[in-house]
Amino acid sequence: MKIMHKTIKLSALTMSLVMSMSILAKAQYWQQEVDYKMEINVDAAKNQYQGTQTLVYTNNSPDELDKVYYHLYFNAFQPGSMMDERNKALSDSDPRVQSRISKLGEDEIGYHQIKSLTQDGQALQYKVEGTILEVDLASPLASGASTTLHMEYDAQVPLQIRRSGRDNKEGIRFSMSQWYPKLCEYDWQGWHANPYIGREFHGVWGDFDVTIIIDEDYIVGATGIELEAPGLETPRAATKEEARRQAARRKDFKKSKKRAWRFKAKDVHDFAWAADPDYEHTRLMTPSNVELNFYFQPGEKTSENWANLPKVMSAALEYINERYGKYPYGKYSFIQGGDGGMEYPMATLITGERSFNSLVGVSVHELMHSWYQHGLATNEALYPWMDEGFTSFASSDVMNWLIGQGLINGTYREDPQQGSYQGYIGFTASGMEEPLSTHADHYMTNAAYGVGSYVKGAVFAAQLRYIMGEETFYTAFKDYYDRWEGKHPTDYDFIRVMEDHADMELDWYREYMVNTTHTIDYGISNVKSIDGGVVVDLEKIGVFPMPLDVEVETRDGGKKVYHIPLRMMRGEKQEWAGDIPAEIMADWPWTHPSYQLQLPISIKELKSITIDPKNQMADVNKDNNSYEQAE
Repeated sequence: MKIMHKTIKLSALTMSLVMSMSILAKAQYWQQEVDYKMEINVDAAKNQYQGTQTLVYTNNSPDELDKVYYHLYFNAFQPGSMMDERNKALSDSDPRVQSRISKLGEDEIGYHQIKSLTQDGQALQYKVEGTILEVDLASPLASGASTTLHMEYDAQVPLQIRRSGRDNKEGIRFSMSQWYPKLCEYDWQGWHANPYIGREFHGVWGDFDVTIIIDEDYIVGATGIELEAPGLETPRAATKEEARRQAARRKDFKKSKKRAWRFKAKDVHDFAWAADPDYEHTRLMTPSNVELNFYFQPGEKTSENWANLPKVMSAALEYINERYGKYPYGKYSFIQGGDGGMEYPMATLITGERSFNSLVGVSVHELMHSWYQHGLATNEALYPWMDEGFTSFASSDVMNWLIGQGLINGTYREDPQQGSYQGYIGFTASGMEEPLSTHADHYMTNAAYGVGSYVKGAVFAAQLRYIMGEETFYTAFKDYYDRWEGKHPTDYDFIRVMEDHADMELDWYREYMVNTTHTIDYGISNVKSIDGGVVVDLEKIGVFPMPLDVEVETRDGGKKVYHIPLRMMRGEKQEWAGDIPAEIMADWPWTHPSYQLQLPISIKELKSITIDPKNQMADVNKDNNSYEQAE
């Protein structure tokens, strides 16, 4: 695995003091490393499988570890689980879940049942706590050392409810995400052994070698590159009991009509697959040499749209590579399955019986996660807005570009982020908003989580574009990906990259957007004539401070923008949309509730004044943002 040896790329001569401090702090950066070799033998008729897992775990932390933890996600799909209770209790429970888990029968539940677990050949003590396996190591794992953990387990695939399962609403047999016992992440914050209640994920970077043995009539799509698997390659058994079980599997394989599918993936932090006997599989190689794969059930609701999808997604990938950073893998698969749309490394599971625009929309969004989740791998539980929000921001841009290119139907918009602004502003009046710093699992409503993570997260990026200037923002946004690809960045890491490019302080913006639910509201309170010009009284009504663009139009058709920076920014943007000339005014201290803007025109020349003429601030009351001078 090479990710550990990546260095942070620097813009040396433009580095601010804050960025310099950040780089020094990251000199001791580390992350854990995993190397999975897994094999499962699927009994499709029973919706069950037997699995072996050999995991080499490298402890790159400065700490000695005497425990490890695994996620057992399938255990969530049992009556009385935390996921069951949580969804029954939510006032706006996800309609895909609600009370469905509580009604599952014995042959419909999911489970992971551990049969044996060893460390370097020594049997281990462990206990299952819901969706978490707690393991006491036989020998502490020293800093810099590696150990081999070998596991034997049985599993049952739950009826499709959320993300993973069997027999989804479109008839896909197996949508296999969160399907294997997955080692929990340990990082600078410690262990992340969060119970699974149906929200977000965090994983350890590593390599995967996965063999799936299933009935020969099934077609399998998966994370990774498919390799030849003519026979059965079984990890070396650690005990006599494991050897017995492996021999039984080999015997079963030889006498049954099954096929072994093998996939390898390097430098990823998860692995997903899907299987169905009716899949049609098509491929397309993009100009940037990425193999796009498409797996779908042909039919009246799918065939035409899925036949047209490859061309559009190839164009989308080329645009994304140019604007947001290069896709780091040689393959990506769009697989019909799941319960909507969910991203995984090198693949997505999406429901496929959609209109063409809807199919493209979900495909673009899940593909975009390859940058803001599977490329950067932020901790989704702590920073879901950095994943879903940035993905939503970029997806809106990509969809708008596709419309502009005539590849999909729709109305091209000057700013495709306006829908996110409107959604966020509307939600602020509900009283349900919670800070973005809320852990994904602990939002009080699905609405607060959804609007915060997807919508306010997109607004977070869009308003930075306004604060920094469009060209500077997009250069910085791409550089953020290039610097932090493969490194689990936090919101501090993100904002410091933006500060570097903007040459201004932006920590205030991150703190208001992430840690509070304060809103933005500026207004024009008075306009009066004075000797030599006009004075405009501007009012800061909301708690959230922002720099202002104020556009002034005169009766002869002339327009001018006055830019008022915040004093605590220690700088200001240097670019504006269009060709309207701009003048930078004196700073506005955030403590001051009002500001006087003096215009060198007479009241008779004045036609109108507008705060934020491009609607790039999430101002919750725009009724007081404009002034019209009577003739």
